[in-house]
Amino acid sequence: MPDPSADAVTAVYADLREEGRELDSLVAELTDAQWALPTPAPGWSISHQIAHLHWTDRAALLSLTDATAFGRMVEEALKAPDSFVDEGAEEGAKLPPGELAARWRSTRTALDEALAAASPDTRFPWYGPPMKAASMASARLMETWAHGQDVADALGVRRTPTARLRHVARIGVRARDYAYAVRGLPAPAEEFRVELAAPDGSGTWTYGPADAPQRITGPALDFCLLVTQRAHRADLALTATGPDAGRWLDIAQAFAGPAGAGREPGAAR
Repeated sequence: MPDPSADAVTAVYADLREEGRELDSLVAELTDAQWALPTPAPGWSISHQIAHLHWTDRAALLSLTDATAFGRMVEEALKAPDSFVDEGAEEGAKLPPGELAARWRSTRTALDEALAAASPDTRFPWYGPPMKAASMASARLMETWAHGQDVADALGVRRTPTARLRHVARIGVRARDYAYAVRGLPAPAEEFRVELAAPDGSGTWTYGPADAPQRITGPALDFCLLVTQRAHRADLALTATGPDAGRWLDIAQAFAGPAGAGREPGAAR
């Protein structure tokens, strides 16, 4: 019988490829003027969003294939910890859109090949704790989906949520304590129960003890928009039971790095 864990690894790689293809389909036919459209992220155009994804995909590729080169990237980031992300996006956004798109596609293909070739049990360096290849793929999918949401919002496109959101939701749940730590706050000692309605109506995704008194319920899409800070809690159909669960929804983030500013209530999507 096939190894279930191997099947799961293969599935996340396939989901990452599909997430990239979906975003690519949004930008493939854009004019240069559309690439310059502002997105909900202040100061970031569609070009900035794709440039950032290219930059981080390249970092992941180096982590998997050239630890020395990746180490140099980390050293450069440490010289400007508060601005290196914006600087990377700004540099890439200066490229002609066609060239930027070509570089992004080429790096995505190389990253897909590197993930498939990577040892599933090896932990690879990252800006936070080292990660296995499958976890890195999940993180890349989360970021591709989140920045793709910014692109979709800039274009006025409403995307159909898919089962690939399970990767984003899982990261959001697992990053609960990080959201507290990055704000210098103590994390609750007990686990929360999270129950999310699957986007295709096929059932409920559940995390944490079934009898946990602190609970989060609602649509999986809304939870993913919250933990990637693409929408304000007030605009989402999420319910928190218990004060600790409610506090978490105010600060949740699925991404590494400083606490995000999030979006204002009522911001147009």
